[in-house]
Amino acid sequence: MKGRCWKFGADINTDLIIPGRYLNTTDPKELAKHCMEDIDSDFASKVKNSDIIVADKNFGCGSSREHAPIAIKATGVSCIIAKSFARIFYRNAFNVGLPIIICPEAFEDIDEGDEVEVNTHTGKIINLSKEKIYKAEPIPPFMHDIIAHGGLMHYVMARKKNK
Repeated sequence: MKGRCWKFGADINTDLIIPGRYLNTTDPKELAKHCMEDIDSDFASKVKNSDIIVADKNFGCGSSREHAPIAIKATGVSCIIAKSFARIFYRNAFNVGLPIIICPEAFEDIDEGDEVEVNTHTGKIINLSKEKIYKAEPIPPFMHDIIAHGGLMHYVMARKKNK
C-alpha cells in the first residue's frame, strides 16, 4: 500500500470518525461522505484512494459500532497506522477488511502529507518523503486472508463454499 498520510491525534473515538447523526444508514458510500467531518469538515472530499491514516494512541475508542471502520474504508483509505487501537475497533477493522498496523515510532515521525508505503506482510513502513523506515509487527497470515476476502463475513462464506 502506498499513499499520502492524514494525521490525527490521540483518542479519536468512533463518534469523531462517523458522527452518530449518520448512523441511520449502513451504506458505505453515504458513511464515507461524513467520515471525520467533526474533526476536518473537508476530509471526505480531500482523501484519495490508497491514502493512509496515521494516528496517535487509542484510535477508534468509544462505541463498538462497525460504522467507523466501514466509513474509513469507503473513503478509499488503504490502511491505518497508529500507536495503538481500541480493541473493539481493532477487531471491527479486520472484520470489514480494513488493514491496520501498530507502530508508535511511525506516528512520532510521519507528518501529514508525507508519502508512505506499508507492507503489512512484513511490517515494514517506508516514509518515502523522509526516506526513513519503521518496523511494525506484520499482520498475521490468517488476518490477511480476512482482508483479502473483503472482511470476515466474506471470508467465512468462502470457507464454507470450499468445504
